[in-house]
Amino acid sequence: MAQAPAPKPAFDPNVLHAEVLLDRHGFPTGVIEGKANAAFAKALRGFQTAKGLPVTGKLDARTTAALNPAMRPATVTLTLSERALAGPYTNPIPKEYADQAKLTTIGYRSPLEKLAEMFHTTPETLVALNSRETLLRPGTRVVFPNVLPASRSYPGNLSDQFRQTLATLNVDATQPQADRVVVDKSEGWLRAYAGDRILAQFPATMGSAHDPLPIGEWTIKGVAANPDWQYNPAILRTADKSDSKQIVPPGPNNPVGVVWIDLSKEHYGIHGTPEPQNIGKTESNGCIRLTNWDAARLSLMVKPGTPAVFQP
Repeated sequence: MAQAPAPKPAFDPNVLHAEVLLDRHGFPTGVIEGKANAAFAKALRGFQTAKGLPVTGKLDARTTAALNPAMRPATVTLTLSERALAGPYTNPIPKEYADQAKLTTIGYRSPLEKLAEMFHTTPETLVALNSRETLLRPGTRVVFPNVLPASRSYPGNLSDQFRQTLATLNVDATQPQADRVVVDKSEGWLRAYAGDRILAQFPATMGSAHDPLPIGEWTIKGVAANPDWQYNPAILRTADKSDSKQIVPPGPNNPVGVVWIDLSKEHYGIHGTPEPQNIGKTESNGCIRLTNWDAARLSLMVKPGTPAVFQP
């Protein structure tokens, strides 16, 4: 009897290492999952463009050298602490906004979801990196994508709560300052620039047929950290107009995630998401949606008055 082929690994270690390095350089793929997919190719093209390399969208020799694999290993093994596993958790998260509004926070659903978000990955990738029997309890040794920041010395003008959010999401405190943000609808990315230099590129979800991206030139008005969110059926095209307004409390699984970057276009902003694995794959209500960690990182790169250009 012919032997069945061995199952393919859940991730490609070389791709996962490149994703960790791309994240470090400011060209993340969204979630780190070790797959050579469209998001990986897009991040490579952005990095190659920024570094003046041939834009192939492939992990070729010159790109690998520029990423500098010696800069950091792909993974890091850490011992879980009570703090890392601490809630509060919200499971299940009510489907109706009226029920969500009754809560005090919209937390992670589980410790596994929290740990995946902390390390810019998915629960499935963490399971693949570790034994399926790994117990998530204090003292357990767990393998993570190595996205640990070089610095957690966040600006003093931030609230203690937001500094904790940044630390939890492993966002590096040292970020370059952007003089403009460009959102490209056709390419599906948001780029931060300083002059002609691309500082960072983040995969983004933007607009839909009902609520298209508002093409034009806007400015950033400010940043709201750990925001609540108002469900207002009057301005949401797909909402039931008979619904009442609701205020959904803050939390990483709030509909706008952990950051709202307000724009001069009324009702529009750049924000996080409770579903990072869907970035670039689904539609939004016209706003620009990033992973929570990318939105938090961008918030350190901009300030009120920073131009935001939205192009087709």
